Amino acid sequence: MKNLITIFIIYLFTLHVNAQKKVYFTSSDGVKITADLYMSSNTSAPFIILFHQAGYSRGEYRNIAPKLNELGYNCMAIDQRSGKEVNGVINETHLEAIKQNKPTKYIDAIPDLEAAYQYVKLGIKPSKIIFWGSSYSAAITFFLGSSHYDSIAGILAFSPAEYFKINGKPINYFAAKVKAPVFITSAKNEKTEWIGIYNSLKKKKYSFLPEDNGKHGSKALWSDNGSHTSYWNAVKEFLNKIKD
Repeated sequence: MKNLITIFIIYLFTLHVNAQKKVYFTSSDGVKITADLYMSSNTSAPFIILFHQAGYSRGEYRNIAPKLNELGYNCMAIDQRSGKEVNGVINETHLEAIKQNKPTKYIDAIPDLEAAYQYVKLGIKPSKIIFWGSSYSAAITFFLGSSHYDSIAGILAFSPAEYFKINGKPINYFAAKVKAPVFITSAKNEKTEWIGIYNSLKKKKYSFLPEDNGKHGSKALWSDNGSHTSYWNAVKEFLNKIKD
C-alpha cells in the first residue's frame, strides 16, 4: 500500500511539472498573445520557444512539448495572429487581432514572435533560449535569429522556405547573419524549398530528411507520422550538440 501511495505521488508530481499553464503577454502593437507554458522541475533549464505553422495554433505542440520537457527543456508554445486552430485548440491571438482590426498575414506575426522572445528572456531568464519554427514561422526564426544573434543558442526550422520577404529582403539574407547552430528538416520533397537558406548559413548547420515522404512542419513529430521516430532522433541529436 505504501508503495502504491508513493507511486501515485510521483505520478501527480510528474503531471504538475509537465502540465501546460496558459499565460498572456502583449505584442508591441497591443495584441494580447496567448501561450502555453510547459515547465519542468528545473526552472533554469534551456528554453525552447515553439512557433506554429499556417492555419494552426499553439495546439500543434500539445504532444511535442511534454516530450521536450522529458529531454530536459522548458518550453512555451504561442498562438500567432496568423493561424486558426489545430488539435481542438483555437488560436486566441488570431481572434484578438481580428477584434483590433489588425492584419493577420504571415509577416504580421513577427511582433508576436518577438514578444514571446522578450517574455522568456526578461521574465523567465533561462540559461539558454532556442527558437523552433514550423513552416512560415520557421522562416521568421531566421529573421529573429539575425536580430538576436548574441543571445540564442540554436534554431530548429521545420519546413522553412522563401515564403515572403521581410523589409524587402529574402529569408536567406537573414540566415546568413545567424550565428547560432541551425537544424533544418522537412518532408522529403521540400528540400528544394529550403536548400538556398541552408547554403546561406555560415555557422554550424545540420539537416535531416526521412527515408519516406515525411511530413510538413512540426507535425512530422506527431505519432501518426510513420517516420516520426527518425525525426525525433534527429532532433535529439541536434539538441545534444548544443546542450553544453
